[in-house]
Amino acid sequence: MSISRRNLTIVIVTFKSEGIIDQCIKSIDDKIEIIVIENSNSQEFKTNIERTFKNVNCVLSTDNLGMGKGNNLGIHLAKTDYVLILNPDVILDKFAINELFLASKRISDFAILAPISDNKDYPNYKLMNENFFFETNNTPFEVKSVDGFAMLFDKKKLKLIINKKEQNYFDENFFMYLENDDLCKRVKNFGEKIIIVPSSKINHLGGKAVDSKYENEVELSRNWHWVWSKFYFKKKHSGYFEAFMDGFPSFFSGIIKCIFFSITGDKKKQKKYYSRASGFFNAAIGKKSWYRPKINF
Repeated sequence: MSISRRNLTIVIVTFKSEGIIDQCIKSIDDKIEIIVIENSNSQEFKTNIERTFKNVNCVLSTDNLGMGKGNNLGIHLAKTDYVLILNPDVILDKFAINELFLASKRISDFAILAPISDNKDYPNYKLMNENFFFETNNTPFEVKSVDGFAMLFDKKKLKLIINKKEQNYFDENFFMYLENDDLCKRVKNFGEKIIIVPSSKINHLGGKAVDSKYENEVELSRNWHWVWSKFYFKKKHSGYFEAFMDGFPSFFSGIIKCIFFSITGDKKKQKKYYSRASGFFNAAIGKKSWYRPKINF
């Protein structure tokens, strides 16, 4: 079955994204249903976005679920066979959706289909052989993984590999970072295909998903979760010992830098490296990904 406007839902997980989400939605065909999962209890956000865009249904989580859990909620709410996951700081090229539709008619066998980032310096995919240089053209090609800010799922294919008990697509132990890599790894291990469509282009603004006034708190959260997620991902797929040995040098460096910036009085950098060290420590002792940015809902 090929993809069309009738059997595609777009899911966007947001958190304090008022300043950026409109650009994203305006780049999407208004005939396609959009589910926005807002990781707060902001009734004002819900009212404004649903009033502005008639094809949007905004669901308030009332809690900060994170990317993976928020996307799982959106995917389960979608009634279509295909779901396109987007970050709120992604802007689609005018023909991006149509190119995905066309590609799906030629490629019947895929679990994940993805557009390509228009920034060649920051590709949104990893190749099967990372030493192989691929010159981009308009021919779809198979990859090892794609970044989570834009990925289209065939739900029927993914249901074969998801957690049968909890029915989760993304591993909800990840709050942010690497939940997409984990899903892609499971897809590849199951023998399914992940395809990039070079004729379908997107612009990822990068790091703009949350309003800039929360920048400091969000930066601390990113540092904590990046380290925690790296440890958890490595432990899940390679074992505890490899995760510990891979992350310990950065943990030790973070402790040293935290002490140094404490002495020099640079509180901002002290907090940054403390967050990194704390992320590793909590992952190493088996604590869940509990850190949340200190932002009022």
